[in-house]
Amino acid sequence: MSCTGLPDWGSVLAIVAHPDDESFGLGALLSAFVDAGAQVSVLCFTRGEASTLHGVDGDLATIRAEELRAATRELGITDVHLKAYPDGGLADVDFEGLMSDAIEVATRVRVDGLLAFDVSGVSGHPDHQRATDVAAKLAADRGIGLLGWTLTADIARALNDERGSAFTGHRPEEIDIAVTVDRARQRNAVACHPSQATPGSVLWRRLELQGDREYLRWLHQPAPVSH
Repeated sequence: MSCTGLPDWGSVLAIVAHPDDESFGLGALLSAFVDAGAQVSVLCFTRGEASTLHGVDGDLATIRAEELRAATRELGITDVHLKAYPDGGLADVDFEGLMSDAIEVATRVRVDGLLAFDVSGVSGHPDHQRATDVAAKLAADRGIGLLGWTLTADIARALNDERGSAFTGHRPEEIDIAVTVDRARQRNAVACHPSQATPGSVLWRRLELQGDREYLRWLHQPAPVSH
């Protein structure tokens, strides 16, 4: 496991499935990229309308779109692209259509590197996995790096034992980068998702167990620079 920090990318695109993935999952990493001077963009494929959590009254598709906009502002991100593919059904959506959306955003922002959930989806959610599949294809086609956010095996095991969840983690030798993060803006961003940030949620427990560390794996290594 390396502790060398995040790559020096000038333009970073996070590809996620649901509003709140950018905060609960990637928030500390995205704010770290912002702090490093990177232009950070988010592509979110669904509006999260199928969530079983409903911490506030109203239509979840509308509520969660508003939550995403507020949360990304807290993270220092102004470039956000929210689609309306069916929550819980990304695996059934035409892959080329998802790729077209990703290519359009990546081209416009002249992306240097991609950030997504690990191939397992971290929590095992098929939508997370599908979003990462899109990121992996985009990275391979463009010859750019893709970092997958992951958990350590110990943290995943603790969460699963305590909460009966299905998180997947990795042993230290399978993790490429460990980063020390400041979670202040991430916690502010999470608070912008009251429909999902319900008391006692497993997501809060994960942040508690992780402390100030985040873990990443190279899902696609950037192409070597020719001289």
